[in-house]
Formats: sequence, structure tokens, C-alpha cells
Amino acid sequence: MKCLTTPLTDEVINDLKAGDEAFLNGIIYTARDAAHKKLIELINQDTPLPFPLEGQIIYYVGPTPAPPGMVIGAAGPTTSSRLDLYTPTLLKAGLKGMIGKGKRNKEAIDAIKKYKAIYFVAIGGAGALLSKCIYEAKLIAYPELGPEAIYKLKVRDLPVFVGNDIYGNDLYEIGRLRYQHASCP
Repeated sequence: MKCLTTPLTDEVINDLKAGDEAFLNGIIYTARDAAHKKLIELINQDTPLPFPLEGQIIYYVGPTPAPPGMVIGAAGPTTSSRLDLYTPTLLKAGLKGMIGKGKRNKEAIDAIKKYKAIYFVAIGGAGALLSKCIYEAKLIAYPELGPEAIYKLKVRDLPVFVGNDIYGNDLYEIGRLRYQHASCP
């Protein structure tokens, strides 16, 4: 188990391999489809972003409203493939990590390798549990998007797996091959 602190550095990313288990600590940002579209528009217009991308992680999540006594509601990952279209541009602009669920397409995986970034997988269906790792949530951009607004989250021991590393390894392919050849003794 690796304990990682944001922002991510090349040295940390170089040591991560698909399948590694990790706990994330520090600041991460939320963004889903609508927010990604707005970020790409700003990049294309060479306009400042609502947060610096360099070394940062975007969590593909649209958290539910916070219940009484909590800083955030359920915060489970959304399907990452929906954001693959935006991934190369964001990585080129300095983003170093993403958190979501599910397999990435070839273009996203190639961009992860090219720009030396990392894709983390969080467990889908565990949003209530994952929200307990978030101890601060601050809306920083696009409140009109509701749960798809961009939040700055402070996290402690957020459990993730490395899905895709800078070496081209893919947890989903590794797992498929492992089970394809497995049998009970």
C-alpha cells in the first residue's frame, strides 16, 4: 500500500504500476462532463483556469448534497470513458492524475503515457464510504452546474488502485488475463 500526497510529482508517478493500491492525501478537484467542456474551452482560449492543473488530480465525481454533520454527500466515481475525449488536452496542460471507474480508451491511455500521468480507479458503488475520506469540500467554479460544479476537496486516505501507469500497463487488461487463465485447484 502506497501513501501519496498531492500534488503529484514525476518521481512519485514513475514508481506507480497498474494494480498498485494507494491512499491519496491532500487536495484533489472534482469535474465531470460539463465542467470538462468548460475547462477545455478555457484552455483553447488561453484563459486562466479556476485552479492550477500542474501536478493535480481530477476526481470524476458529482457529489450529492451534504447531509447534516457531513462536509459532502456520497462521492462515488463516475465512468471515466465519458471524459476520455478531454483527457489528452488536460494532461498536456499539466494535469497529472485522474480518479474514476472503468476502462479508458486507447487515446486516453496513450496520453497518460505521453504526458507521464496516472489514472486511479476508485470503487464504484462505495460513494458513502469514500465520502468519509473527504474532510473539506469547497465549491470553486461553475455553481450553475449543480453537482457537476468544480469542488476543491481535501482528502485523507482515499483508497484507490492504479488503473493505468506511464508504462502502458492497464489494470483492466491485467485482471482480464489473470482470470482468463485461473481455475480452482
